Amino acid sequence: MRVKCVICDKIDKIDDFLPLAKRLRNRPIHTYMCDSCHERITKRTDERKSTGSFQVSHQKQEDDDWF
Repeated sequence: MRVKCVICDKIDKIDDFLPLAKRLRNRPIHTYMCDSCHERITKRTDERKSTGSFQVSHQKQEDDDWF
């Protein structure tokens, strides 16, 4: 299966039987990101987290005794 990275427009070929290929075929909302872009975003996110000013918009809520 040929896939295109949403960030850098690099075209890659992945095996048709991988779970990622099935996910991309069956659910169009899922997008493909190449390994180099994924690593770059992960590294930059970790750098932002280490500064202390990184805000996570969806934090896990603590368990409440009432529930």
